[in-house]
Amino acid sequence: MPKVTLFKQDGTQAGEVELNEAVFGIEPNEAVVFEAVMMQRASLRQGTHAVKNRSAVRGGGRKPWRQKGTGRARQGSTRSPQWVGGGVVFGPTPRSYSYKLPRKVRRLALLSVLSQKVAEDKFTVVESLAFESPKTKEFKQVLANLNAETKTLLVLENDNEAAFLSARNIPNVKVIDDENVNILDVINADRILITQAALSTVEEALA
Repeated sequence: MPKVTLFKQDGTQAGEVELNEAVFGIEPNEAVVFEAVMMQRASLRQGTHAVKNRSAVRGGGRKPWRQKGTGRARQGSTRSPQWVGGGVVFGPTPRSYSYKLPRKVRRLALLSVLSQKVAEDKFTVVESLAFESPKTKEFKQVLANLNAETKTLLVLENDNEAAFLSARNIPNVKVIDDENVNILDVINADRILITQAALSTVEEALA
């Protein structure tokens, strides 16, 4: 069963935490991780691209010349695709790029990246993060105490508003609650910093 050191807010050690092996001790599946990352990135695309086809561009209501007798090719509108200023053929239209993978596949991908972070010693558990009021300067000191000054994903319990407000404006720190842990945020972070309460919620949800 994997174990990690439990830290206090001031950076001192407070013992060890046994992690759930079914969540943090599996063999990572790279193929599944790739599929899950592609799915999440696709769902972030806005898909608002659009062009005007021949029915949407302005003008072209009158036939430019008569059908026969001019020696030129027949034309019905100056807004046909072959004309300058004409409509675009088969251009992009607004659409959704999102799609779904099976729930078990998404879960396996998340377990894989979490297990990888633990294996690489990039997973830090802190006993609690308590602040009387939101103080960004104090939270920066906490990050320094915990050697988490690089690109950090901070996972908090839902009701810890003071810590959330203290950390959200710090560069290179992404703050999420324990119910929204996702594969893209985990992969993008150099270090995961999670409170003991949030860890319990994550293990309960994924075990």
